[in-house]
Amino acid sequence: MAIFERITRIPQRLKRHREFSAFQSCIHKKTFDDHQSIIEWAKLKANKSELQSSNNQIVQRGIVLRESVLSEFRDKYQAKKDLRFLIHVPPANVSPAGYSIFSNLADTLVYMGIQCERLEWDDAIHECLNSFAPTVLLTSDSTEYLRQLDWDTINQYKKIHQLRIGLTASIGAYGNTPLSGRLHWAKKREIDFYYSFRTSEYLHSRKDYQPFFEEGYQIHNIEFSANPLLYYPVEGIDRDLPFVFLGSSNSDKQNRYREWFTQIFKEKPGFINGPGWKGMSSKIPMNFNRFIYARARVGINLHLEDQITWANELNERTYTLAACGVPQLIDNPKLLSDRFSEGAMFQANTPKEYLDLFHYILESPDEAQGRAAVALEETYAKHTTFHRVESFINQMTGN
Repeated sequence: MAIFERITRIPQRLKRHREFSAFQSCIHKKTFDDHQSIIEWAKLKANKSELQSSNNQIVQRGIVLRESVLSEFRDKYQAKKDLRFLIHVPPANVSPAGYSIFSNLADTLVYMGIQCERLEWDDAIHECLNSFAPTVLLTSDSTEYLRQLDWDTINQYKKIHQLRIGLTASIGAYGNTPLSGRLHWAKKREIDFYYSFRTSEYLHSRKDYQPFFEEGYQIHNIEFSANPLLYYPVEGIDRDLPFVFLGSSNSDKQNRYREWFTQIFKEKPGFINGPGWKGMSSKIPMNFNRFIYARARVGINLHLEDQITWANELNERTYTLAACGVPQLIDNPKLLSDRFSEGAMFQANTPKEYLDLFHYILESPDEAQGRAAVALEETYAKHTTFHRVESFINQMTGN
């Protein structure tokens, strides 16, 4: 039976590959032609000092909001000398999402005055433990991450020094191995707690997560957000690209991409980049992204089916587009109305509505800018990495 299942999966993968290849072949030729020149332009912009003045209202407001939140959180927790984070950061080619999430987390902790170092993929863990003496180690409960670490060395260090180890709370429904075996391993390795990028309500309502709590573990919550150190509106850039989409094209996303993006990508040239895109998978430094977003008349965004069904998370792109002041066209993730007001984004429930709204945004720049301004305000008020880290620290310390 197992052999039969593997054999039947092969044609299905080939079919998906052909369908996605056909979809990519329909993308506007200018999107491919201009791809590298846009990256080179962003590189030049990123290497120049940015002027902190503008006649653009969104840029002006973004400057005020950013300066306010930077001032509020700068070195706010420097008195917490007992918190020393070592964060396991994968390279972008191993996990683009992991690289972004953990890099933003590390940079935010440092800015807030909390001692933090990155444990790069090939770093020797014993050297980091001895030189930095962390009190918290964060990594992911994924074979890809865990096999990079010398757990005997970690556990020997833990016997002598204070060290709390946190893993991501992952369930089998998201493609991980059965939870019972991983929890048994966690007990053996003296894992102290779990953390998740999904909402606390979701973690406690979905039965798949109950084994964590039954084993006595806490799951701390740190939702996705926007990093103000990287994402904010920039001045002096014309919105000359009909759309921008920065995101990977993993197999679990491809059907929705084909259903929702085909006509837009065919009709209009824009900028697309991320792992899996043919000819458009460049490794772009994160500090380039705000400049590319600044050229977008529409920031297009799409979620996974799981995020439509459950009020579990909004993707990181939702927050970064908002923080950059980009008019956002989004689908219907269940959590959206709990995190943003109705007037913050253009929301579509079907691919046809999505296409119609795309055309409407291009034809209605004033309304588009008005909604982008609302999303900008709401993001800086409560959805930055600073807000998320503060909540995370409070959960860890019991405050």
